Amino acid sequence: MHFEGHVPIKADRQKTWDLLMDPQKVGGCGPGVERVEVIDDKRFKIHAKVGIGLIRATFAVDVERTAETPPDFAQLKGTGKAPGSAVDGAAEMHLSDGPDGTTVMDWTADVHIHGKLASVGARLIEGTAKKMIDQTFDCIRVKLEA
Repeated sequence: MHFEGHVPIKADRQKTWDLLMDPQKVGGCGPGVERVEVIDDKRFKIHAKVGIGLIRATFAVDVERTAETPPDFAQLKGTGKAPGSAVDGAAEMHLSDGPDGTTVMDWTADVHIHGKLASVGARLIEGTAKKMIDQTFDCIRVKLEA
């Protein structure tokens, strides 16, 4: 599945970058995220409960920041497993200056789900994923714009 978006944020680029590069702060915005373990400055593990339709799974996802150009660009790659399911994906974000000291985040993500969770169908997965993405970015904006 491919996702992309354009997110205006009422905060300067450096402040936005600093929050987005902190796995603990961003992780707290992810729906279902139970905890984030920081391994080093490039790698972290996310433990999250995800529900799609009637199927629920607890994933452990290893995430690595594979490229970055502060405070403009970052690229992430992740792989994870839950009983009977697996997920892998990659994401990129580009930050640029918006009007009046704001920041614009353009992002893309490609996610592949395998196993039991994938059996519920792409439409249901995509709809749930879009809601979770919107909730995550709403939380990020609240933290930055406070």
